[in-house]
Amino acid sequence: MKKKTLAAVAMAAAGVLALAACGSGSDTEATSAATSAAAGGAEDITLWLMGTDTPDALIDYLKTTYADENGGTLTVEQIAWQDAISSLTTALPDATNTPDVTEVGNTQSATFTTVGAFMDISDMYDELGGDSLLQGFVEAGSVGDTKYALPYYFGSRMVWYRKDLYAAAGVEVPTTLAEYTEVNKAMKDAGIAGSYTAGQDWRSGISWIFANGGDIATFDGSEWAATLESPEAVTGMEMWQDLYTETSVAGPTDNDSTAYQAINDGFLAGTPAASTLAPNWAYWSLGDLSQNDAGETVATWNDDTFGAYALPGLDGGIAPVFAGGSNIAISAATQHEEGAKTLMRIIFSEAYQTMLAENGLGPANLDYADAYTSVAAMGEIGLEAAQGAKLTPAAPGWAAVEEAGLMEEYFQKVAEGGDVASLAAEYDAKIDALING
Repeated sequence: MKKKTLAAVAMAAAGVLALAACGSGSDTEATSAATSAAAGGAEDITLWLMGTDTPDALIDYLKTTYADENGGTLTVEQIAWQDAISSLTTALPDATNTPDVTEVGNTQSATFTTVGAFMDISDMYDELGGDSLLQGFVEAGSVGDTKYALPYYFGSRMVWYRKDLYAAAGVEVPTTLAEYTEVNKAMKDAGIAGSYTAGQDWRSGISWIFANGGDIATFDGSEWAATLESPEAVTGMEMWQDLYTETSVAGPTDNDSTAYQAINDGFLAGTPAASTLAPNWAYWSLGDLSQNDAGETVATWNDDTFGAYALPGLDGGIAPVFAGGSNIAISAATQHEEGAKTLMRIIFSEAYQTMLAENGLGPANLDYADAYTSVAAMGEIGLEAAQGAKLTPAAPGWAAVEEAGLMEEYFQKVAEGGDVASLAAEYDAKIDALING
């Protein structure tokens, strides 16, 4: 699918407001929808979910519960993550074809909230969880005090490691960020294993920037500016470059798509990796491999072989990590406002939030975090990491930065041995050209 420029995103999303004001499709359709909603009638609505992270059982629950509470039909469409921005850009302004409710990546939220593509749901904020919701995600879906997109689920990065390989090398779990490099270097030098630090995996790598007090970009009250060339960010990237050069068994063009498999499948395939960073849901793909009745390879967690810990901070404690996950919002162009609001209430209900937690997806509402930490393996580590996690800049053009792959390019060139300060200045300029829209 052809990628859109940020200008196209902004123009298309801004069109939502005009479409919502004057209507789309026939006047009869709009009047009929409004009459049905006012009368409390059943409304057929569409929910877009990104990727396949939401289990089928939860989707079935949403469909059944919506039918019970509204009387209408909920249609759920799963959009590939790589198509998320372009698909939303095309559909959101079209009142006839817009999803009524949609999931959106937390790093993509700002692009759509800042141009009015989502409905203002500030009046539902307290009802849907209020201050118990994961606040970093709330901020990513807000413009000032106005709430447009709220958290759907979270995942936080942690270090997954091979206990057996650490033991074979005689190393312990590190307690500082520098020790993380030292431990992995010792294993690689001994020919036992290295780290799987993928060259393009900026979502994991930005922790080194954050831990050193740097950031990707800052807002001065009027516009955003990239800050990769700040002394703190440069120091962080130099630390990450050292980690990559001295310890990694991954290549400079590798990304985070299969990082969690590196210490499992990669080890068995003869490319040993003793540790890697990956979100908490990596648990479900790690462990002893076997074939199920359908002939599929499945992993069964083995606590004697595998473990996890929070990435340590610069001077101990926990390093800030990038929080994975997504937000959820109502389209500003929906013709089924009441049905969409009903679905949001179902999604933020205790029952559904608990179901998310029980399936290893961090619940939006931290009041239900006990269900997550008690059911999801490594849940306590994931929750602790998530509460101190950071997000990408809530800038209107951040989605365009991601679409252009600038962070992947930057990290790859650093992994290839480029001068960090020079590359930081180069990519600050490239990010500045897009980040404000």
